[in-house]
Amino acid sequence: MKSPLLSLPGAVSAEGVDEGVAAHYGELFREQRALADGSGFVDLSHRGVVTVTGDDRLTWLHLLLTQHVTDLPVGLATEALILTAHGHIEHALYLVDDGTTTWAHVEPGSQDALIAYLESMKFFYRVEVADRTDEFAVVHLPAGSIAEVPEGVVVRETPYGRDLFLPRTELESYAAKSGPAAGLLAYEALRVESHRPRIGFETDHRTIPHELGWIDSAVHLQKGCYRGQETVARVQNLGKPPRRLVFLHLDGSEVHLPPHGTELRRADEGPDGRKIGIITTSVRHHELGPIALAVIKRNVPLDAPLLADTTAAAQEVVVEP
Repeated sequence: MKSPLLSLPGAVSAEGVDEGVAAHYGELFREQRALADGSGFVDLSHRGVVTVTGDDRLTWLHLLLTQHVTDLPVGLATEALILTAHGHIEHALYLVDDGTTTWAHVEPGSQDALIAYLESMKFFYRVEVADRTDEFAVVHLPAGSIAEVPEGVVVRETPYGRDLFLPRTELESYAAKSGPAAGLLAYEALRVESHRPRIGFETDHRTIPHELGWIDSAVHLQKGCYRGQETVARVQNLGKPPRRLVFLHLDGSEVHLPPHGTELRRADEGPDGRKIGIITTSVRHHELGPIALAVIKRNVPLDAPLLADTTAAAQEVVVEP
């Protein structure tokens, strides 16, 4: 779905899964600084929007999600995962309930698979699941923003800013009075800075919540059964995950950023050493320079310098080994 905001001056479309919204509007670092200062907005209208209505919606979702949502207060934002039977991450949902409807935004293009799973689990519960992506666009306002929110618009308020479920027909008019627009590259730079994982970037088919620190924000360890809970409980109580998320400072003298999937090795073993992980997201930050998130083997020493192909990288702990 192509955003109408790609017609704004300087807009350059993002690529891959984020195609359809602007990567930037011509001034990457200015856009980052604006977001960091609480100004502007980010067009996330390519993300999927799913709603659940009905008297049993929270009770029903509680059975399926990793998060405790039975008594989710109106307006309180939360995150939740859907796992496979073996505990691997399948979906990440960014949720809020408005008193009659539970709203979620999800990764672009993932809503069909999510809805198919939810529909298969309805049984006798009084719930209705709907794809609202054609009707609503997600717009992000950064932390500290004083931009007005139109009356009646559902909002997820988090420490990182507010996510608005804006009627898609109002996207252009809202952008005209809420600028400056910041592209997805600016948004991603702040995501990496704050160590927040993203499905399809920091995850693969084997990822479990412990590896990425999602235990703290998206998993409730004392709630009842859900698919994949046995793996979560076993790792939490008896073991350690095989991999861990790290934050990397990359060598600033390199012209090109190492792309997603670039293999990581210990610097003392050189470029022909054993693979110990991969770069998952790399960005240029307006203050920190080139930085990245990566997933590496748990037993890599905390102080070990790394190489991303030939780019030197120094690690900071995100998930404890």
